[in-house]
Amino acid sequence: MKQTGDLNLVKKINKSIVLDRIRHDSPVSRARLAELTGLTKATVSSLVGELIESGLVDEIGAGESSGGRKPVMLLFNGTAGYAVGIDLGVDYILGVLTDLNGVIVEQHTMKHSNASVDAVIGDVIHSIRELIGRAPQSTYGIVGIGIGIPGISDEQGNVLFAPNLGWENVPLQQRIESELGIPVVIDNEANAGAVGEQQFDAGVGQNASYLVYVSIGSGIGTGIIIRGELFRGSSGFSGELGHVTIEQNGKPCRCGSSGCWELYASESALLEKARAVLPEDDVDIEALLRRAGDGDKRVIELFEQLGRSLGVGLVNIINAFNPELIVIGGRLAEAESWMLGPLTEVMERRSMPFPRAKLRVQFSGLGMKSTVLGACSLAIAKFFASTKVSVEG
Repeated sequence: MKQTGDLNLVKKINKSIVLDRIRHDSPVSRARLAELTGLTKATVSSLVGELIESGLVDEIGAGESSGGRKPVMLLFNGTAGYAVGIDLGVDYILGVLTDLNGVIVEQHTMKHSNASVDAVIGDVIHSIRELIGRAPQSTYGIVGIGIGIPGISDEQGNVLFAPNLGWENVPLQQRIESELGIPVVIDNEANAGAVGEQQFDAGVGQNASYLVYVSIGSGIGTGIIIRGELFRGSSGFSGELGHVTIEQNGKPCRCGSSGCWELYASESALLEKARAVLPEDDVDIEALLRRAGDGDKRVIELFEQLGRSLGVGLVNIINAFNPELIVIGGRLAEAESWMLGPLTEVMERRSMPFPRAKLRVQFSGLGMKSTVLGACSLAIAKFFASTKVSVEG
């Protein structure tokens, strides 16, 4: 039914505003909410009463007095519901269950062989079911599922193109929603990672207004935050900087181009070089990290080479976007001690000094969890944007 601009709609909008302020400013008093929202104290008091009844807000006792009676403080009830976040990698699935504040409650990890689209979707559903089964009892249950994918999706949750998975036009959102009956949000894994860094990494990305998150996996993805908002471009497909050409006559890429950045600065690039110089057949990222930690000079040199190749692409980001912060995430963030020096040397030698002057480049403090936390955040945002939750009175 189409809503009209009547008093009921105004009330719903006001309740959404009050809930949003409580979520971001709690513990907070009713009087302070009136100041923050511009609503009357009577209106705030009425709406807070409904939010308490709905289970989304709790009273937690008296706060500090500013001269009169001590105010009763309000706290957002983060355990009123839970969200599932999934990072769908080329050979792994990482999932977490968080409360509505993004606090991780459970985690589940599994490998997949990428045998077929149906097999991978089956593994994703298995991971989600596993996490749902561990969720504590709550008022709203599982409010949503967010999935970060290594590719491009549209607003309907169709995976249009994920070259490293070999997927095209896969209706991922529709398939999972029809199987589980829970709202699903699909987004690029680096977009989700950028959101995760901005909202949850207090030591690195939290509150940065101009941030580029670089996700290093089998390929390279980037999520771009401009003026505090995720930048999606005119058609929603921004951030595919892993496919910026850095070698004109370079190696062919699965995307159809050649010489792409990710061919020289990703996990796949590292493993390709490692297999050429190391005698072992079972070389993987974890083994390389261990060997570098043990002082293996051949492996350390491989990480240093990767850092230099990563720096070449970062120069393009610095000169094009002038961010205040670049965050490097993914499993290779654990190789910071070997990659940072060569990476920094390339950036300082090749990038323009003015865009670089106030730039910080840091490796993610969230490690592999940036994408899953961001995916949960996107699912929770969709939950609060829905009229049936945040505005029904």
